This record gives sequence, C-alpha cells and structure tokens, in this order.
Amino acid sequence: MSPLILRLGDGGFAALFPYGTVVLIGVSQAEEAAFLQKLGDRIESRLDAPVIVVSEIEIGTGEKISGDFVRVKDLSPPCLVVVADALAKNVALAFEEEEVSKVFEVLEPFASDLANSGRLPRNRRQMLRTVGHALLIHHRLFERVEVEEKPDVVPNNNGIERLHARLADAHHFKKRAQALSRKLEAIEVMTSALTELLDAQRGIRLETMIVLLIVFEIAITFYDLFLRAG
Repeated sequence: MSPLILRLGDGGFAALFPYGTVVLIGVSQAEEAAFLQKLGDRIESRLDAPVIVVSEIEIGTGEKISGDFVRVKDLSPPCLVVVADALAKNVALAFEEEEVSKVFEVLEPFASDLANSGRLPRNRRQMLRTVGHALLIHHRLFERVEVEEKPDVVPNNNGIERLHARLADAHHFKKRAQALSRKLEAIEVMTSALTELLDAQRGIRLETMIVLLIVFEIAITFYDLFLRAG
C-alpha cells in the first residue's frame, strides 16, 4: 500500500495513507497547521484526540536508526516513501495499542468483580460498546495497515530493501502486531465468556418468572374453585 506524496513549502513533504495517517517531513509549524486545517474538511470519523508521534530525520553520510531518530543518505522518492511508510505504521500501531489498553481497563473491573464476588457485571451495554469500538477500529485499521508489507512503489533495490527491513526491526513491527493480535484474541474470549454468562443469567431469570407466573395462575385457579365451593 503506497501513500499519496505531496510537496509542501520549500522542500517539505506530506504523505497521506488510506488508513488515516499523515506523515509530515521537513515542514514548519505554520505549514503543518495550514495543511492539516485544509485537510480537516475531508476527514471522515475524525478522532477527538489524534495520536501524534514526533521523529527526527537527518540526512547524513550513513544510515542510522535509533528510536525516533532516523538518518538516511538522501531523501530520494523511494527512500522518502519507505521512511514515511515506517513512521505511519508506527503511529497506527501506537493508536491501536492505546485503544486495546482502554478495552482492558474496562474489562478488568468486570473480571475482578466476577472473580472476587461471583457477581456478573450490570453495565453490560458499556462493556459491549467499548469492546465493539475496539474491534471495529482493528477491522478498519489493522487489516489495512499491512505491517509487514513494503510499499508497492518501492523498487527491488538492495539499499531500499535494507532500509525498509531496518526500520521495521527498529520499530518492532512484527512483535507489536503479534502482541496486538494476542490481546484482541484475549478480549474476544473474555467478551464471549461474559456474554454467555449474562445470557445464561437472563435465561434463568426468565425461567424463574415463568414458573412464578404458573404458580400464581394455579393459586388463582384454586382460589376460584374454593370460593365457588364455599
């Protein structure tokens, strides 16, 4: 999946990715604010608080990648695409990691109450809404990010291939993607278990109400029989 690259100002670039991430390289704060304002009217399902990751990019004699610091020999179009792709995937993963953490914060009290008191959560709607929101984000974002894939426009160049691999390793894309998948599987298991328990509890309550209604109807019938007999 390749981004749309736009030139901004004097030597700056903006890379737009279809999963909602924007990478800005070599732009001033004023250029950044103006571009994002112009872009804002075209954004669907805009976040209240977007995730922002700042990285330092330097052009030097040799390549170096350390944390949020990236040094490359040049910013040729293939190199620019690879760097922007890595930065976009990094912020997309950071966003989903934050969303998954929010889901665990919601599920943990429910699981603790169940373990300590044996009582099921009452606010089922809140739990399911939060989990559903996270799973929807996963479906819309994670399935489209393609963490381990390189951009389509990147040529078969050993130097570019090596840079792509180094950026992926530096940001731990594969490990983070696997960790997110495991957490989402755990969320689905926890949600399914809680939902089944809640449905079973509701079924028991319904059966109890039916039995009580039957008993009440029998009592009324006997009362009418004894009243008429008297």
